[in-house]
Amino acid sequence: MDQADAIVVGGGLSGLTAAAELADRGKSVIVLDQEPRHFLGGQAFWSLGGLFMIDTPEQRRMGIKDSPELALNDWMGSAQFDRPEDAMPRKWAEAYLDFAAGDMRPWLHKMGHRWFPVVGWAERGGSFADGHGNSVPRFHVTWGTGEGIVEQFARRCLEHEKAGLITFKFRHQVDRIEMENGAAKGVSGTVLADDTALRGHPTNRDVVGDFSLRSPSVIVTSGGIGGNFEMVRKVWPTDRLGPAPKEMVAGVPAHVDGRMIAISETAGGHVINGDRMWHYTEGVKNWDPIWPAHGIRILPGPSSMWFDATGNRFAPPNLPGFDSMTSLREILSTGYDYSWFVLTQKIIEKEFALSGSEQNPDLTSKKWLEVIKARLLSGGGAPKPVEAFKEKGEDFVVANTLEELVQGMNNIAEGDLIDADKLRSQIEARDSQVDNPFTKDAQLMAIHAARNYRGDRLVRVAKPHKILDPKNGPLIAVKLHVLTRKTLGGLHTDLDSRMIGADGHVVPGLFAAGEVAGFGGGGYHGYNALEGTFLGGCIFSGRNAGRSKSIA
Repeated sequence: MDQADAIVVGGGLSGLTAAAELADRGKSVIVLDQEPRHFLGGQAFWSLGGLFMIDTPEQRRMGIKDSPELALNDWMGSAQFDRPEDAMPRKWAEAYLDFAAGDMRPWLHKMGHRWFPVVGWAERGGSFADGHGNSVPRFHVTWGTGEGIVEQFARRCLEHEKAGLITFKFRHQVDRIEMENGAAKGVSGTVLADDTALRGHPTNRDVVGDFSLRSPSVIVTSGGIGGNFEMVRKVWPTDRLGPAPKEMVAGVPAHVDGRMIAISETAGGHVINGDRMWHYTEGVKNWDPIWPAHGIRILPGPSSMWFDATGNRFAPPNLPGFDSMTSLREILSTGYDYSWFVLTQKIIEKEFALSGSEQNPDLTSKKWLEVIKARLLSGGGAPKPVEAFKEKGEDFVVANTLEELVQGMNNIAEGDLIDADKLRSQIEARDSQVDNPFTKDAQLMAIHAARNYRGDRLVRVAKPHKILDPKNGPLIAVKLHVLTRKTLGGLHTDLDSRMIGADGHVVPGLFAAGEVAGFGGGGYHGYNALEGTFLGGCIFSGRNAGRSKSIA
């Protein structure tokens, strides 16, 4: 006897979205998660809460002219779809763009979401209009950050829980999807002991029982593999990106372990584009870690000078915030798995942001007074979380002279790879271009262009200045690690989020949404992401699963 109309495996953003949509239709839903109740919302809770949307009131107020046609050109130039199995991911991409330009904002607004008025300009591109990157700012930071994103979907699900339509079963780890005659019939697995660990911390895997639940529809929304370094290295595309880093930091908690991927494949699902991934080059070790190898991504403005491990300045398009995958490949081609930013106090004050809800307490608080105090009335310093990393982070060097800075950099790297004279000559060459509004330095051109956007000029991009002028100091260097984050490929699905098997046919009763499905179709990003498309893809694919007519 079936115990629910649908079982959702995973209580993250895509799972909550699917469950809420199903319950809105009057369907009974069981949501299973291997973590405790207070982990509800999964990885999305820790995010900055950015959403890729098109031609919004926020954009128009900031003087941004966007359109579905421009967004489609940007997406396809970034995705670079080139495989036969990209047919369905391409359809998902086109459907998401329609959603992002249409129903997305009014639907979320009605639900209670709001956005910071300054739209961010992420992934600015790789130099060509028909290539990778956002032609205009599209990164809408949700008021409340990741917590604010999760809040409204969790609220809907908890209301349905009170009404008896949704049942949550936490500490339930699915080990098997039960299949009969090629169709899903439920799940079975292990009950884990209760755990009171703080959200995001590792939890125990002590077995206290087992379970078996029946349902004609199973929706897998278990996330990606970013917390599992072994799995990341196993699928790393060495031919395309170079060798996997020997040292990485984790941008996601340990429970983002990828274990449901193989379980779904055993049941008949099929992973495509498993070699496509999205890891950041600007990771720093968290001085106050929550999960193992906890890293935080610096969201940089365009002004920091970027050098490889031996002190050579990277060439465009390897500029901060422009082309993540090209920069990752360039870093790994040096034979080292880290790089350096060199900047000034003036740059860090205006341009450094840290990814994550916990690193942006002002935006997370949803209180304008906190935002004003943190970002406009900070007394000349950077926001407090950034200053804390500058003071306490092991990857940060602060010095009054370049010689002292280089000594600190070499101490951290445990070698004498950086030569002070060589570094000075490169910085002086760049500084020589600051006195005029004209320049042949591509990075300074990018800074001037960025400051034409009033959002960047107000809160994101520092006025060009000489890095070696003491009045702009102190000097700062930051060692940057590769930070694991997103799985771009995943379980192949159709536009109803139904899993597609290796034979190209839909697997009856099996669905996947969110990162485990490559955010839609098995990889709707292609090779590159435009940012704000991870949370957006979780919401969109979860919504499609919850609204699927196949769940009767």
